[in-house]
Amino acid sequence: MLFAALTSGFIVYTAGSPARGIKMVLPDIFLYSTSVILLSSVTMYLAYRAGKTLRFGKQTLFLVLTILLGVLFCILQIRSWQTFINQGVYFINPNASQSFLYVFTGAHLLHIFAGLLMLIHALRGRLRNIPQVKNLFNLELTSIFWHFLGLLWLYLYVFLLLNQ
Repeated sequence: MLFAALTSGFIVYTAGSPARGIKMVLPDIFLYSTSVILLSSVTMYLAYRAGKTLRFGKQTLFLVLTILLGVLFCILQIRSWQTFINQGVYFINPNASQSFLYVFTGAHLLHIFAGLLMLIHALRGRLRNIPQVKNLFNLELTSIFWHFLGLLWLYLYVFLLLNQ
């Protein structure tokens, strides 16, 4: 709901005047981060599937890969802010649509941090050999949340592409 409200606010703001557009091309780093988040969804799916079929070594491997890809996504998002600054796009500026870029990516990044905490919790449960029923429940919740974050990023990326 937060992102629906933010994108709606962006649409209302930019509809007021053509001068209120983003007026920049999105950095290529967004394409790289999109690829990373999609790949992390694949590794998350593989971790969940491995957990369901009791292949604990593979589950651990794919959870670690998902965490690493999540960290890489965070690094790419922070680097995108550096790209914005290099292009003269700052968080505080007269064109609020450019500020929305920071708000969209920052809010999503906070959710990614929450997802990483969930992934670490799931990995810790796997390494501590908690009962498989609880392990699978944690893994399923983490998987749902992580896939949702990937879909949410795709939505934001396409939305920004269409409004650049």
